[in-house]
Amino acid sequence: MSDSYPPPDPNLTPWSGPPAPQQGGYPPYGQPPPQPHYGPLLPPAPNKSNKGLIIGLVAGAVVVILAICGAGIGILVAYGGDEPERGTAATPTPGAGSTPGTGAVPTPGQADPPNNNSMTARYSSDLANVCEGSPILNAAPYGGPAGAKAYTFSNNPDRPTSWSSTYVPANKSYYAKSADYQKVSVVGCLKFVEGSQGAPKKCQYKDKAEKQVSVDYVSSRYTLTFYATRTAEKIGDGGTVTAPTNRCPSFISYDKTTMRAYAAPDSGTIEAALDTFLS
Repeated sequence: MSDSYPPPDPNLTPWSGPPAPQQGGYPPYGQPPPQPHYGPLLPPAPNKSNKGLIIGLVAGAVVVILAICGAGIGILVAYGGDEPERGTAATPTPGAGSTPGTGAVPTPGQADPPNNNSMTARYSSDLANVCEGSPILNAAPYGGPAGAKAYTFSNNPDRPTSWSSTYVPANKSYYAKSADYQKVSVVGCLKFVEGSQGAPKKCQYKDKAEKQVSVDYVSSRYTLTFYATRTAEKIGDGGTVTAPTNRCPSFISYDKTTMRAYAAPDSGTIEAALDTFLS
């Protein structure tokens, strides 16, 4: 027999729960009844009305709706209610002097570019485009030979549309530095005459690998034509300029496939033609 504390209640069976509390009646014998606790009397808390919160939410929603409507109205006004067609451009007002495609801002009083190939030069080499019919919008206007500045370019027989700068004497009044290309009002174009090639002259050189090579040095003729830089209009003829091969040059640029090189136009003839035209 084992001891247990406190002693088991004789009124409980092993399968029953604790005794149910007594309903009503008096408190157990020997215990005083609980004393009631009295606190200060307070008025009941008033029910908080949600009317202000609801009004605020409704007002905020109205503001948001009005803002969205306002944005929609703004879009309709900007586009006039019609979506612009894709791939089309607006037609400029006649006489507005617009120059689409050139990206250049015409100077005050400047007429519209004479053709679609007009361009704004950024470098002195850009003036070679005059020989391909492109007016230079930011070049000096041609007002006659007196005081005019000139550049000259010649094309390549193997590449007719490739133009290179040619000799202009630095001691002449018509000479212009590369940085002064916007002052150039005259461009002389030396165009290769097809079929004018002479018998090649054999010139011996060493390539970069110190290997002996033989280059066919070819003479030819060019026609010199003067154009106004700003309009690309023809303003004079400079006659024929030969490209002689009297002697092999100390330095030569040749085609590695054909082993051929063309002589440059004669600088003395170019100078004489410039003197005559710009005097």
